[in-house]
Amino acid sequence: MMMVDYLNIMIGMLILIIGIMVGVAFLTLLERKVLGYIQIRKGPNKMGLMGLLQPFCDGIKLFSKEQMYLFNSNYLSYYFSPIVSFILSLMIWMLIPYYFNLVSFNLGLLFFFCCTSMGVYAIMIAGWSSNSNYSLLGGLRAVAQTISYEVSLSLILMSCIILIMDFNLLKFYFYQSLIWFIFLMFPLSLCWMSSSLAETNRTPFDFAEGESELVSGFNIEYSGGSFALIFLAEYSSILFMSLIFSLIYLGGYSLSIMFYLKMVFISFLFIWVRGTLPRYRYDKLMYLSWKIYLPISLNFLLLFIGLKIFLI
Repeated sequence: MMMVDYLNIMIGMLILIIGIMVGVAFLTLLERKVLGYIQIRKGPNKMGLMGLLQPFCDGIKLFSKEQMYLFNSNYLSYYFSPIVSFILSLMIWMLIPYYFNLVSFNLGLLFFFCCTSMGVYAIMIAGWSSNSNYSLLGGLRAVAQTISYEVSLSLILMSCIILIMDFNLLKFYFYQSLIWFIFLMFPLSLCWMSSSLAETNRTPFDFAEGESELVSGFNIEYSGGSFALIFLAEYSSILFMSLIFSLIYLGGYSLSIMFYLKMVFISFLFIWVRGTLPRYRYDKLMYLSWKIYLPISLNFLLLFIGLKIFLI
């Protein structure tokens, strides 16, 4: 490759990261607006037209606040875990299967699982290194929850991989030209949706941040810029999970406004669920993963393997 090509890739990555940050900013605004209207109130409406500048004001406020350093914390891991979490959540975005300029590779789905699995360590270290009982409990719960739901996510994704026989995300577009996968595997798509809620620590599975029991969970001792980075990592993961759902079940990636509308709709579902459902009970969360989603995904996997063998 020429030096110009590497430069193009780097510039493309930079533009992508800026786009993600702006997307995350407006996702937080959408969430506050939607939750406001669900609770019959306005939400942010003072800064700029209809509150459009509110996310930027929040960002400036958070990054200009004083950073607290705990006397008894394990300083290096306490300081770097939000940064690692943020970098990992941005690394996954390399997977967007653009037709040009950016990194597109054949083992994209394996890379996706590597990055999401690494995200668990950032949360665990953030909870442990704060040296607070509340944050340690939040971190432990997050680890147990994320590992449990990664199993169901990977098994659900195995069914899709068996159908297309490839790890490349671009292939989902070609295989869904006649029928979307959501019609072929509707129960699995619902399982995927709820598992991605659990994977991103969102309501009704937000046990890592259970305010009623753990004050704020694993991020209780973080303030200012560190808290903002944890926040950004969580919301960019939500956007990416919406993107993956649109890719796998709603027709694959196409360079059109329709694809991004589908992605925004799935992000809206994340928020809608938060405004509607109360928090689940922790033992029921584990029961749901191991006793319900695991058998369903295994049965579907066997069905699709059988169909593939039969059709070949």
